[in-house]
Amino acid sequence: MENSLITIGESIHASIPKTGAVMKQLAELGPEAYSAPSGPLDYIKSLIESQVGDGTDYIAVNLDAFGEAEPRMAVDMMVEYVRLVCKWGGGVPICIDSSNNDVLIAGLRQWYDTEESVAQPLINSVKVYTTDEMLGLKRDFDYAFVGLLVSEEAATGPGGSHSIDELCSLARQIFDRAVGEYDFRPEEIYFDSTVFPLAIDISMEPGVPGYTYRAFETIRKIKSDPAMEGVHCSLGISNCARDLPARKVGVCRAYVAKAMEYGLDAGIVNTAHHFGETEPARELLELVDAYAKMDGSAEAMMRAMNLMGKFCRDSRESS
Repeated sequence: MENSLITIGESIHASIPKTGAVMKQLAELGPEAYSAPSGPLDYIKSLIESQVGDGTDYIAVNLDAFGEAEPRMAVDMMVEYVRLVCKWGGGVPICIDSSNNDVLIAGLRQWYDTEESVAQPLINSVKVYTTDEMLGLKRDFDYAFVGLLVSEEAATGPGGSHSIDELCSLARQIFDRAVGEYDFRPEEIYFDSTVFPLAIDISMEPGVPGYTYRAFETIRKIKSDPAMEGVHCSLGISNCARDLPARKVGVCRAYVAKAMEYGLDAGIVNTAHHFGETEPARELLELVDAYAKMDGSAEAMMRAMNLMGKFCRDSRESS
């Protein structure tokens, strides 16, 4: 299986329990925490260097867990982590990942606060309602970005969520502004239609398609739109296996393989698993395919539920 997936390494994320604990320990070491040798600093260094060794295209850093109570803390920490990626990342660009625009901006400025040449970073994420604040930074900094397909407006699609057409409309709005007003190239734009855990992707309303179906079909529609030719589609892959009882890596591998059939070409992933390079297990690919085709019909929903039931039973028996 040939790898054509642009990989965004997910390991430096404060919501990962062990990583978050180490980040907290590091922050508590005081003013010299990010320069003086220590166990926590060595651990962060190993996360950076291991992802470089895996051949990642970007090294993502997300510190939002530290900004929930103290937003300024996440801003200050992002500056430090950008420096660490510059120091130990071997030239691999950073993906500055946050729901807080102040964190994104601080990280972007720090990335370019050097006289050395650096690769174009990735910003995750820009929404329709943040385009004015975020896209104008292109005048001062060269960067690519992830456009997250969410809206402040109430969704009117089936089941109270955005429909495929609504999601694609959000993508077009972001694209038109980015390319038409701020001179982004299409290949500098990544769209994220959001991953929903397979374990709970079952609609309780007749005729309502599943979230996986909508995410994948949105990718297909975006990638087939000639007006947006050249854009990328990315997903946070690990979320698909949340709450499953076993074989999470295998499910993620199958999820990537199936999503790539719809046009996915980038993903936030655990780089150690080299998704996109190894064929997934047939039965796991069948399971993901069932969710990808859960279009709201009773037959499609029953197929997905039966396969998930079998997966859970087999997992219990083998444990």
